[in-house]
Amino acid sequence: METKTILRGRLVTDTEVIADGAVVFTDEIVKSGVATEILSAEELAAAEQVEGYLFPGLVDVHCHGGGGESFPNAETTEQAMTAVMAHRVQGTTSLVASAVTAAPEVLKARAAVLTELCEAGELAGVHFEGPFVSHARCGAQDPTYIIDPDPELTQELLEICKGYCTTMTVAPEKGRAYGEGSVAEVLIEGGALPSWGHTDSGPDHVRAALEYSREKLSVVAPRSPKATVTHLFNGMRPIHHRDPGPVPEFLSDAARDGAILEVISDGVHLNLAIIRSVYETLGRNALVLVTDAMAAAGMPDGSYQLGPQGVTVKDGVARLTEGDSIAGGTSRLIDQIRLLVTGGYIPLVDAVYMATAQGAKILGDERVGTLSEGAHADVLVVSEDFQVERVYRRGKVVA
Repeated sequence: METKTILRGRLVTDTEVIADGAVVFTDEIVKSGVATEILSAEELAAAEQVEGYLFPGLVDVHCHGGGGESFPNAETTEQAMTAVMAHRVQGTTSLVASAVTAAPEVLKARAAVLTELCEAGELAGVHFEGPFVSHARCGAQDPTYIIDPDPELTQELLEICKGYCTTMTVAPEKGRAYGEGSVAEVLIEGGALPSWGHTDSGPDHVRAALEYSREKLSVVAPRSPKATVTHLFNGMRPIHHRDPGPVPEFLSDAARDGAILEVISDGVHLNLAIIRSVYETLGRNALVLVTDAMAAAGMPDGSYQLGPQGVTVKDGVARLTEGDSIAGGTSRLIDQIRLLVTGGYIPLVDAVYMATAQGAKILGDERVGTLSEGAHADVLVVSEDFQVERVYRRGKVVA
């Protein structure tokens, strides 16, 4: 017989915080809502009262590692699971593992390892950040391995991923990035999404790539009808009024119900005020919170690896050891919610929405990122100051 768990507390839904809420679940959500309206007298007596909040499980669609292990360097599923668990214990119950630019054979090998975990239900998907990105805006991507868009290689990677490739970051200004016979075409027809970024493009290529994505996805919608943008502002030419670069076109497309824009809200990659400004301009449906975390997430300062590159972490900030570029993040999604909400930048309901339902939309998975009936029982118990106290995944407490 399935064990039924009943939790009662402040329930954070897509639209509100229910002051006296409840969620009932086994391995999936049975019901949720106002406690006195959905619970029987027997259930009210059996419910566990929590002092803080009840959140849906968090969904991170761009993450390179944690717990001392890096997805781009993981040669075994055991190594990759160390990174998965570093985020899961802090409430990220659905995680997309991100690779970085590397030699094709390395990418194929990593894809095979990560796909094995997708098939086991431990990962939600695979994201390739490169290798078809801009040399000028490569950030922590190793320029040695950046190559021109290659539809054939893309197809090989998709086949290895067996339908679990979620997104691939591509610079729109590069040849065969979009259009007929392009990487974007292969991605969309193969069940994945283009994620435009790491780009030195001007407006024209960005607009054309976004319009191509929108048109193609309206015919073939593999997961989501929307392309994404890889970590808005980071890894792209900044805005100037006489040289606008890519950012205004990304904002414009999102404003017209187009792409979903990733933002790294760790207070390092972006000033939180600019996230507030974009949120207030475009609304929550345009944005998804991502960590871009690397091996040092949940770990002390020190030396780490991100694909072929050495990384030094000091005061929680990761930078290339040979250079000064930021090299991924060290936060978990709950850290970003805490920063945004306690700092007064984003209301709680919308911050949680951008860390749950938005990622679920990109995955095309209605069973995650929500406490709706029939969804997976991914539930967080969070304190009043937004510290994770307990994590349930598929109805079981995460160790």
